[in-house]
Amino acid sequence: MSSRSIILLFVAALFLSCTKPVTTNVTRPAFSGDSAFMFVEKQLSFGPRVPNSKGHTDCAVWLIQQLRHFGAQVELQKGSLPDYSGRVQPIINIIGHFYPDSTAGSLPAVLLCAHYDTRAWCDEEELYEDRMFNVPGANDGASGVAVLLEIARQLGQKDSLKQPVDIVFFDYEDQGTPRIYTGVQRENTWCLGSQLFAMQYPDRQVRYRYGILLDMVGAPDASFPREMYSMQYAQNYVELIWRKAHQLGYGRYFLDKASFPITDDHYYLNLAGIPCVDIIHYDSRNAAGFANWWHTRQDDIQNVDKNTLQAVGEVVLAVIE
Repeated sequence: MSSRSIILLFVAALFLSCTKPVTTNVTRPAFSGDSAFMFVEKQLSFGPRVPNSKGHTDCAVWLIQQLRHFGAQVELQKGSLPDYSGRVQPIINIIGHFYPDSTAGSLPAVLLCAHYDTRAWCDEEELYEDRMFNVPGANDGASGVAVLLEIARQLGQKDSLKQPVDIVFFDYEDQGTPRIYTGVQRENTWCLGSQLFAMQYPDRQVRYRYGILLDMVGAPDASFPREMYSMQYAQNYVELIWRKAHQLGYGRYFLDKASFPITDDHYYLNLAGIPCVDIIHYDSRNAAGFANWWHTRQDDIQNVDKNTLQAVGEVVLAVIE
C-alpha cells in the first residue's frame, strides 16, 4: 500500500471518529410511572374532589396518611378567603416536609407543589346541562398530585439530599369564576390555596430556593412549553429543568418554545418572592390554550398515560437530586 493510500485511510478514519455520535451515560433517578398511575386511580376512587365535599375530605385524609407513611413531617396550613361570589371559603393546604432536620436543614428548601381539588363545574362542555357536573379531575389535579406522591415515596427511601424538600398540595385552586356565573365579577378568584400560602409566606420560618408546580402532567400527548410567568420570574430554573429533560430524552414533552402567561398557583408564589416554574400542559390548537378535555366530563383516566407521568417524575427528581 502506498504512503498516499495510508494517509487517505487515516484521514477517513479520523473523519468517521469525529462524526460518530457521542453517547453519555445519563443517570436516571428511581421513579415508577406505574406507581404514579395507581396514585391517580386512587384519587379518582374518591370521586370529584370538590371543596366541602366528602370526596375532597377523604382524599385530603389519604394524602396526609401517605405523606406520613413516606416519612414526611406533615403540616396543615388552614385559612379562609372569599370565592368568586364573595362567600368566605375554608382552605386547607397540605405540606409535607422532607429532611427539615438534616445537615442540610439550614439551607433554603425546594418547593414542589400541585393542587388536589377538582373543579365543581364542567363549564367547557358544549351543552349547558352538562356544565353542572363536577370535573372528574384525572389530569387536572390528580396527575400532578400523583407524580409528587411517587416523588415523596422515593424521598422516603433516601438518607439525605443536598437540601430539604417541601411537597405542598394546594387546596381551592380550581374554583375560579365559572362561565355560568352572571353576578359581579371579582378578581383573583383562582388559586386560593396558593394565595393563602403566599400571604403567610413572609411569616414562615421555611425559605425556598425555588419551586416547581405540576399541573395537568399526565396526558398521552402532553406538551410542556416554557410558560411566560415562569420565564419572567424563574428563567434560570426553567433552563435547568428543560435542559435536564432533554438530557433524559424527554424533549418531545418539554418543548423549546414559549406559551402565553397562565394564571396558576406559581403566579402567586412568584409574587411572594419564590422563583417558581410551572410545568403545565398547553395546547395552542384550542382557543382556551388547553386540551379539549379541560374542564369537561372527559377529564378521566383515559387522558392519563403512565409514560408521561414517568417523564415528568424523572425530570423533577433529577433536578432536585
